[in-house]
Amino acid sequence: MDWRDQGALLSVRRHGESAAIIDVFTEHHGRHAGVVRGGASRKLAPILQPGAQLDVEWRARLDEHLGTFRVEPLISRAAVMMDDRAALAGLNAVCGLLKFALPEREAHPRMYKATQDLLAGLMAGGAWQRDYLFWELLLLEDTGFGLDLTQCAVTGATEGLLYVSPKTGRSVSQAGAGDWAERLLPYPAPEIGITKALATTGYFLQHWLATALGGRDLPEVRGRLVEILERQERKAT
Repeated sequence: MDWRDQGALLSVRRHGESAAIIDVFTEHHGRHAGVVRGGASRKLAPILQPGAQLDVEWRARLDEHLGTFRVEPLISRAAVMMDDRAALAGLNAVCGLLKFALPEREAHPRMYKATQDLLAGLMAGGAWQRDYLFWELLLLEDTGFGLDLTQCAVTGATEGLLYVSPKTGRSVSQAGAGDWAERLLPYPAPEIGITKALATTGYFLQHWLATALGGRDLPEVRGRLVEILERQERKAT
């Protein structure tokens, strides 16, 4: 069994004396793990950093085996973001959430393209926060927990949407909310503030997605990103 693909490196852990087990989010084979011989060596360790874009060739005797990767570096993203704390936190959050949320060996073409676009934005600097919010919404959708943000669940209105029901994930307008407004979550639009919007996506990531995965907590790297963005928002006001 063998194939060749490209993907973003999500995680690395040492395996034995000099090898490493890596997790890569590939275009055609989804999130896939494998052993890199010499992955912990001085030559390869600096290359195998989360977020790196790799050309990978996977081989195994049987498809169900862990298998081995031959890797060639294409883009070293973390090094470019080293002086941008928020962007680096965004990179780590993306890698952590993909490893946390995606099943192994299942292709997610829309998620892959959105991830590549977001990582490019993180490298370029500038206003990537809006794209990150939309990326989390797509992650929910692509894993089967998408929100219905198109119209009010009560009135059917498509404008004036201010809330989301924590029970159904459907949007609600001011008129439709009535006395229940305080029990609803903010509609996750960039205009209300990125961290406020991320509080809503974070609720569903934790209470829907993470619960379905056994009730694990979300990766700490996401929490660190939100903290950094909150500090940036306070400084800007």
